[in-house]
Amino acid sequence: MLDEETGRVLFESNMHARLPMASTTKVMTALLAIERGELDDRVTCSENAFGVSGTSIYLQQGETLTLEEMLLGLMLSSGNDAAVAIAEHIGGSVSGFISMMNERAVEIGAVNTHFSNPHGLPDDTHYTTAYDLALIAREAMKNSVFRRLVSTQQASIPWEGRTYDRQLKNKNRLLSDYPGATGVKTGFTSRAGRCLVFGARRDGLEVIGVVLGCSDWFDEAERLMDGCYATYTRTHVLGPMESAGRIAVTGGKVESTGMCLMEELSVPLAEGEAAQIVLDVPEGVTAPVYPGMHLGTARLVVGGNVYGECEVVASERVDSQKIVLDVRRVLARWIL
Repeated sequence: MLDEETGRVLFESNMHARLPMASTTKVMTALLAIERGELDDRVTCSENAFGVSGTSIYLQQGETLTLEEMLLGLMLSSGNDAAVAIAEHIGGSVSGFISMMNERAVEIGAVNTHFSNPHGLPDDTHYTTAYDLALIAREAMKNSVFRRLVSTQQASIPWEGRTYDRQLKNKNRLLSDYPGATGVKTGFTSRAGRCLVFGARRDGLEVIGVVLGCSDWFDEAERLMDGCYATYTRTHVLGPMESAGRIAVTGGKVESTGMCLMEELSVPLAEGEAAQIVLDVPEGVTAPVYPGMHLGTARLVVGGNVYGECEVVASERVDSQKIVLDVRRVLARWIL
């Protein structure tokens, strides 16, 4: 269980165990497609996509949909045929797309993950960890298009050769059953068991969770989220309108100036926990100083771990004494 904003781990059990992930793979497939493609791109089902096994939206060979329609089929109905069609469109080939998936995983920090396909069908070299998959989902949920897709409960998309559209229904029942649910993806194979990436937002705290090989996946997800909301409260620590202390000024009309942050720093805290703001600023600065002038960095620390940082700037103007004296000399000479 992660805090979506800071990435703080709120609860874990065997979070670094390497396990198969089934169709939760498609979180990365969708993220890459959104990042590298355009939603109105035309995507065609190849012979390779038409022949893929497992869950399907029943694409016909040569059938063309927009990338957005393919993504709806991918994330709501978990279409493996849509996954291959998307992979070939974005990566030029399935193997090219898999390389993109693994490169993106490393960028995100999912270093114990390896993708071998874009859909999640069993493969000994296709695995992740609960922690890695939560990191990938957290990155994906930063994308507004991805967030919109995975929170969609029902959609219809064209069905070539039919007089009616495909009707898609999201397999994630938390969207209708759990207050504040945000998504994101189900998955199942006999080898992986039931896998679920899920999330919700309540009272300013958004959580992202992952369960792998979990028989009571939806019930467990609800218990985990309830536990986090009962234990943690998003806590404001310091914001832009509040003082972050003072810093010495040399050569100024006054000896110090105030400091403030450029952004709000907050973090989920349990009862009895405390957060610290650690400033990385020089011992002093030289006048003139102006509001908004960069001074350094502030880090939000809980239990020795950093959960956020932002720029520290001056909040008050300090004129230089030298300028004042020079002006006085000019005025004195002018009077003489």
